[in-house]
Amino acid sequence: MSQGAMIGIVVAVVVVLGAVVFLTAARRTDVRGAGALSRETRKRDRDAEIDLPTAASGREVERAAVESRSTALAKNDELLPVAWVAPDADALGVSRRVFFNRAYISLMGLGLGGFAAAAFVGFLYPPSKGGGFGGKVGAGKIDDILLNIRLNQGFFYLPEARTWITAYPPDSVTKAKRLYQAPLIPGMEAGIVALYQKCPHLGCRVPNCVSSQWFECPCHGSQYNRVGEKKGGPAPRGMDRFVVSVSGTGDVTIDTLGGAALTGPPIGTNTTGQEAEGPHCITGGE
Repeated sequence: MSQGAMIGIVVAVVVVLGAVVFLTAARRTDVRGAGALSRETRKRDRDAEIDLPTAASGREVERAAVESRSTALAKNDELLPVAWVAPDADALGVSRRVFFNRAYISLMGLGLGGFAAAAFVGFLYPPSKGGGFGGKVGAGKIDDILLNIRLNQGFFYLPEARTWITAYPPDSVTKAKRLYQAPLIPGMEAGIVALYQKCPHLGCRVPNCVSSQWFECPCHGSQYNRVGEKKGGPAPRGMDRFVVSVSGTGDVTIDTLGGAALTGPPIGTNTTGQEAEGPHCITGGE
């Protein structure tokens, strides 16, 4: 028997059972009130229907439906056997934790590899030393620098070289030749000095003081005159400085020597004789 026939039989059985339940409920309904049949009338009606053919009971219908069902097993189509292939052990063993561990290790490896590649390329092609701190820095024309010094009340800061540029008096060059290192003299002869911004004491950045016309360190109070010679405080020497060169066309270049400035003059050096020209910015006194 096909599956469609079985479904049809089941549907028919359900309909018949529903009808039986409905009729049984209707017969057993006890109607009270006006128009209700008496017990004797219902008994006479039942006696009159004894000879009528009776319908099959619900149990009989259900039993017949069960007996009519086929218990034979359906035969599947013939299928050819397929060769068994062992599953991939790695695919079966990959869990959430294993996946994240592998991803983490892979990303770390890629990151370290990128850093190593960048370092290797940097080693093969080192950056140029020109134009920035640590190499030779162009400061402009000598006339423009001297003008900027006057416009900024005696001081000119060049951030590319981390350097203060101030004017050096021409009449002090003779004394400077006896006290300063030879590479610094050409810049002084051109009329300027390039002073490293860091204090020789503990490395604080030293600002200028317009009122006293000195450099005064805010960290521990070291003081230097306008050309970076020590005047007071705990600093062990004057401000360190860079070599200045001036071309034939007046172009000024400051050689920051890989970031290491030449050592400043020792304590007691005073080639210009400049004293404080006003109140100090640190102490406030004369």
